[in-house]
Amino acid sequence: MTEDTHLAAGLDAFDFLATMVLVVEPDGRCLFANAAFEELLGLSRRSVLGESVMGWFVEPGLFKEVLTAVARNDFATSRLQGHLRRHLHGSGEPLPVQVIVTRLGPGIGLAQRLLVELVEVEQQTRQEREERAQDQVQANKELIRNLAHEIKNPLGGIRGSAQLLEMELENKSLTEYTQVIIHEADRLQALVDRLLAPHRRPHVVGDVNIHEVCERVRSLILAEFPKGLRVQRDYDTSLPDFRGDREQLIQAVLNIAHNAAQALCERIAAGDAVLTLRTRVARRVTINRQLHRLALVLHIEDNGPGIPPAIRDRVFYPLVSGREGGSGLGLTLAHTFVQQHQGTIECDSEPGRTVFRILIPMP
Repeated sequence: MTEDTHLAAGLDAFDFLATMVLVVEPDGRCLFANAAFEELLGLSRRSVLGESVMGWFVEPGLFKEVLTAVARNDFATSRLQGHLRRHLHGSGEPLPVQVIVTRLGPGIGLAQRLLVELVEVEQQTRQEREERAQDQVQANKELIRNLAHEIKNPLGGIRGSAQLLEMELENKSLTEYTQVIIHEADRLQALVDRLLAPHRRPHVVGDVNIHEVCERVRSLILAEFPKGLRVQRDYDTSLPDFRGDREQLIQAVLNIAHNAAQALCERIAAGDAVLTLRTRVARRVTINRQLHRLALVLHIEDNGPGIPPAIRDRVFYPLVSGREGGSGLGLTLAHTFVQQHQGTIECDSEPGRTVFRILIPMP
């Protein structure tokens, strides 16, 4: 076994990372590239081994200085911003990356190896934003759930007192007011029950076919909106079944699709409303800070007016709605149900196109 082959064999664990990792000589010669490098840049590792990484950077001067300094042990590790030449990988604009160079220590023989991590700046920013949003959504859910419990107890007393008062009233015309109290107490009780529903319902796990879920949702949407709305299928039929709660997933997809259909009211009236259900498989996906080999991707796309900018970053928060009269719970429940499958939901919206993207890890 040669020196470089022995080195690569000891670095197989880096293939499980979502970030691009290289091992290079101080002069920039590439000795190892992990699987994420191949996936993200579309380059075969065989084509880069032995090549200099200097030519991959738009301005390699600073990167070369950092490699030399870390190799001399001036620093144990060093960071810099750089731009990769996308045209080497079939694209146009340079790819902004954060470069982290770390000294591995003496290798076999006299050569000094350096570990180079390349993190997409856009990807890192998106992940940080998603993590902050995830934490905020979770905090809001906890707050709403605690508040719902606090509201639930006095509601029963208010309703019961109104019923007793109604029985004692001699002037029956006054019962109109007690009926208002009872009706509003029932309405608030129903709202509280919906807020607490995801935490009460047991998680029933079985084999799930995502296309059966989509077809069920499609039939329900078309039953409610029989004219002016076209629900398109774009399925990857090779997707296997996975373990999950079928009813929860139907409810999650239905809530998103139903919101989309309601947002399409003007286009439905015009007869050109389109709702698309698209399934795909994604490889090497990071969900909730964990790397998964395979993941189901379900897109729910519509050609409606888009989500109002004022609530675009808060659509999964409880009681946030862009529709007059909406409860603001549909997307919150969808988010909760997907989370219970160790998945996540992403949203991208602009006038004329809104896409909700559900990712669920698969074995």
